[in-house]
Amino acid sequence: MKVFGKTTVGEFLGDMVVYRNLKPIDPRISGLEAIRETVGIPRGRLPRKSEPEYAQVIVQLLEQARAIDAPQTTIQRLLYVGDTRLNDGTAFANLCQAGGWPGLAFIAAETNEPAQVEIVAATSGVKSEDGPHVFLANRWAALADFNHFCADRGFPVDAATAIVVDLDKTALGARGRNAHVIDQARVQAVRDTVAGLLDQAFDEAAFRVAYDKLNQQEYHPFTADNQDYLAYVCLVLGSGLWALEELIADVKSGRMQTFSQFISAVDERVRELGPDLAAIHSEIYTNVRTGDPTPFKPFRYNEYQTTIARLGHMPDGATPQELLAHEIVITQEVRAQALNWRSQGALLFGLSD
Repeated sequence: MKVFGKTTVGEFLGDMVVYRNLKPIDPRISGLEAIRETVGIPRGRLPRKSEPEYAQVIVQLLEQARAIDAPQTTIQRLLYVGDTRLNDGTAFANLCQAGGWPGLAFIAAETNEPAQVEIVAATSGVKSEDGPHVFLANRWAALADFNHFCADRGFPVDAATAIVVDLDKTALGARGRNAHVIDQARVQAVRDTVAGLLDQAFDEAAFRVAYDKLNQQEYHPFTADNQDYLAYVCLVLGSGLWALEELIADVKSGRMQTFSQFISAVDERVRELGPDLAAIHSEIYTNVRTGDPTPFKPFRYNEYQTTIARLGHMPDGATPQELLAHEIVITQEVRAQALNWRSQGALLFGLSD
């Protein structure tokens, strides 16, 4: 392992980045609100990364981004770099379909097992010669091999190539290597938010049990894998309005299938909350109903604070092991390959959901 110095994601992505609200950082690119009618997404609806509607929006953003610095060029192919086989693999397949583009994706999660690579069809998860393919690896260093793989398949990287780079746990905090520091920041933010709102009623042990339980993948259909929703649920559980065992039973039986159903049920009992919790519930409930993807604003403020506290705070003499353990760092393999691709004229575009 080696420290390569200090930089920013902007070095290789610039302002070509879009977050969950689907409003690009670069003001020259029209976001979701300006193109809703074009893509047929009704007002108040904000698609998530794995949904086909999300891909339709991103295709529009990519085409706008390409037209800014290469107006005579059209996108003809797609590369994708991510860290999760299901979420990123689905997003990649949807993008290829929405854009009508051939595509190849690199998805990595570092493990202690011997280095290995598997090539699978993006849509089915089985080996196939047809359709977009995913290059699965358990080493981020395999991104260089993926570049050779693209060349061997006659897949050029040039001005007609759009390259989508996932941010969380890919460009920053690589999964299997450094992602735990991102997780620590989020858990601390949820904990600090819930503790601050519950004050003397906060039970640290009960909070950790509830958070750890509901943060598991089997509860994603209920929480929508949304940390705002999970933080709110932990707050309600901490208030005593609902018991964890009761909620789990309701979710598993199908009586409580979605977060929207849960927050509506809380709204019916809002008088049982104290005035302070009732006020924060009202704010979150209103934000959810208006389609806000980050409805729990105090939590998001705390998450920002706990995250930036883990960026660039270690001393210059810190070892690679110390940095990976305590600081969110840029993934050098992603940075180096992105700079290489950009030098070949490709469009680089970052996504964060």
